[in-house]
Amino acid sequence: MEPNPQDIPIDPKLSVTLPKLKVLFADSSDVVIHPFRVDRSLDGLLVYVENLSDMERLERGVLQPLRGLTREEVLTEGFLEANLPIGKVQAVTKQKEAVMSILSGNPVLFVDGLPYALTLGLASWNQRSIEQSSGENVVRGSQESFVETLATNLSILRRRLRTPNLKTPTVTTGLLAETSLAIAYLQHTATPELVDEVMRRLQAIRFDSLLESGMVEELIQDNPYSPFPQLLSTERPDVVTAHLLEGRVAIFTEGTPFVLIAPGNFFSFMQSPEDYDNAWKGTVSRLIRYLFLIIALLMPAAYVAIVTFHQEMIPTSLLLTIANTREQIPFPVLVEALLMEIMFEALREAGLRLPKQVGSAVSIVGALVIGQAAISAGLVSPPMVMVVAITGIASFMVPHYAMSIPLRMLRFPIMIISGILGLVGFVLAFAVVIIHMLSLTSFGLPYFSLQRTAELEDTLLRTRLNRVQNRTFLSGRLEKHQSMFEKNRSSNNAGKKENGR
Repeated sequence: MEPNPQDIPIDPKLSVTLPKLKVLFADSSDVVIHPFRVDRSLDGLLVYVENLSDMERLERGVLQPLRGLTREEVLTEGFLEANLPIGKVQAVTKQKEAVMSILSGNPVLFVDGLPYALTLGLASWNQRSIEQSSGENVVRGSQESFVETLATNLSILRRRLRTPNLKTPTVTTGLLAETSLAIAYLQHTATPELVDEVMRRLQAIRFDSLLESGMVEELIQDNPYSPFPQLLSTERPDVVTAHLLEGRVAIFTEGTPFVLIAPGNFFSFMQSPEDYDNAWKGTVSRLIRYLFLIIALLMPAAYVAIVTFHQEMIPTSLLLTIANTREQIPFPVLVEALLMEIMFEALREAGLRLPKQVGSAVSIVGALVIGQAAISAGLVSPPMVMVVAITGIASFMVPHYAMSIPLRMLRFPIMIISGILGLVGFVLAFAVVIIHMLSLTSFGLPYFSLQRTAELEDTLLRTRLNRVQNRTFLSGRLEKHQSMFEKNRSSNNAGKKENGR
């Protein structure tokens, strides 16, 4: 085998294979190359990665049974696959397949005289236990999240969607180090065109190695230069399940707990799993989120524009208060707003980077101390501190962190344009943002897409479950289904008719 194994057949002579393996895995202290005798006249070779394979099962299920076999039995085609007491034994004929199996934790068995190798499904390694989601907390609902192991994540999803229509094909990509990807979708629910497009984009990736799902997202999204996220990222199994039932496709990446959901639209970033605990609570929460989304994006810019150019819009008493607090401030309103916003972003970033035990305390105490000190020093006015504080709280109300990032980024250019041109610049900047969002697509689906008017009931508002009459398929197909209440009602009516007869 060469240092970069190609798709060439495995040599049946062990004397040829062994030296090539030693060259390929030279200076790899964790790779074990173990020659042994199957029979007195037959050599075997077992290759595995230490701490990535189940050594107890390897000894009990492979090495011990091989010692009791004869040469003729071992060299019989298909005998080992049928008689080794292991759940998964697969024959591979290509050198690259054997090497990838070894590096994935599955030991590979070579036997002198066999033109193929056997990969043994004995991968086993330490992994993080299933824990509560750290970035998508809920008061009521599922408390589990995905982990860094692809197989475990797929099993979590399979436990929630117990249907043979759940399909999970895999893709391997990476020029230098291969990474396993898997897509999950519901057959007859997701459109074949969407599934084919997702597979095509994943197979077209040409990159040395994919370390995180964010790299996959950047490489397959429609508009890579847009600040707005076009694929939903989540680590919650219930969120993935809900979107699969709507006809979307989930993309799993080995080594990360975050799953991508395609296509994404604007409304999916504004919904929380808790919305479905109670119809009234979900409706009120969604309306508040949309309100504070606008505040997080536009409030500092509106304050700068009005105080700088349009003082006549402010009530007289409030205007006198603002003028009195700004009397000793040496900076214009725009510079004052930029200083406070930059300081707030610095405190937020510092709170994320510090250890959890002190991060929240530093961000809260730092904001209080710096804000009070800036007011006492005459650098900023109290109304400006209030505006920045309300804006910061509003940005925290967005359920998905990926959507809050463009709000924080776009706040600065909108504020600068408003400070130069007033409300005219404010309206123009906001119009540019809206036009850009309207032009976005995710896998061909418009960013603000709704397949039909009835979906508005479960977008801006949270409709009651017994009023849902159609499944929401992205293809736009309608499929009638009765709710539990309607089924009970119809069965009761049928029973009454029978009794009446």
